Amino acid sequence: MNHSAQARKTEWTLDIPGAARKRTMNRLGQILQIFGIVMLSSAFLEALVLRFVLKRSYDWKASLASFGTLLGRTFTDFVPLAIAMPGALWLYQHRVLEPERLGVSSYLLLFLGLEFVYYWWHRISHQSRWFWTHHAVHHSPNDFNLSAAYRLGWTSRIMATYIIFSPLALLGFKPVTIFTAYSLNLAYQFWIHAEWIPKLGPLEGILNTPSAHRVHHAANVEYLDSNFGGVLVIFDRLFGTYRPERSDVPIRFGLVKPLETYNPVKIAFHQFGPLLRDLKHARSLREFVGYLFGPPGWRPDGAGETTADLRRRAGMQAQSA
Repeated sequence: MNHSAQARKTEWTLDIPGAARKRTMNRLGQILQIFGIVMLSSAFLEALVLRFVLKRSYDWKASLASFGTLLGRTFTDFVPLAIAMPGALWLYQHRVLEPERLGVSSYLLLFLGLEFVYYWWHRISHQSRWFWTHHAVHHSPNDFNLSAAYRLGWTSRIMATYIIFSPLALLGFKPVTIFTAYSLNLAYQFWIHAEWIPKLGPLEGILNTPSAHRVHHAANVEYLDSNFGGVLVIFDRLFGTYRPERSDVPIRFGLVKPLETYNPVKIAFHQFGPLLRDLKHARSLREFVGYLFGPPGWRPDGAGETTADLRRRAGMQAQSA
């Protein structure tokens, strides 16, 4: 065998893992496409059963509005991951691990690493207004059903809110692999957007179940800012944000101040108007930063409507009652 043939053989041999990863990613992409069809079909079937079999009320306009936000979100897919997860490529180039050498264990590392990062991303999305401007879209449905699962914001990539996922690249995972794993995490969460599925016994407090996620979507003061996990709720339990569903506290779904519109554009951008007005009236750098990155509802005089403010007032009312 001549030198050039040997070089070509070596190059081809070394390329096999990369080609295999590419085939795996393509397969995952196909799976996600199929899941999209299953997701829409399941949401429609649920609507038919709830309305015509169980004779429950069903807000068809809200469901169509959620579908409209899903369509609008697809146009943001052109935003490159370099903007959505800034710094991820540089971190990957300076990675400290080679997951391929770990075999099957690399999947476990990616799963647990993503769960940990997702927990903090999700928690920050509720506790920082910059992140809340897009995440509030997902919490805007006033009814909790499968169609609410795909009501998602349009600006998450543009606003670089996925930057918190970038450090996973330092563990040796490519940005596209991280984002695919994130998509699979979201795919799991589709089925837990259901009001009719009961508690799941011993799985409660371990997995993110429909009951746990109902609590997460509740606007009740007792339930706010809880159950941030993706597939698991172990980090909620570890960091003190896990709350079980209570039979004595019926859940009200939606935002603290309900959003009453079926317009997908208004749903996608309803947080930006109030944010811009607050920034315009900021009288100092402290106020500007507080309005932009502080908790939703933050006010410089302390008389706002953050979760802490609402709970403090609820406690005062309970004491005076």
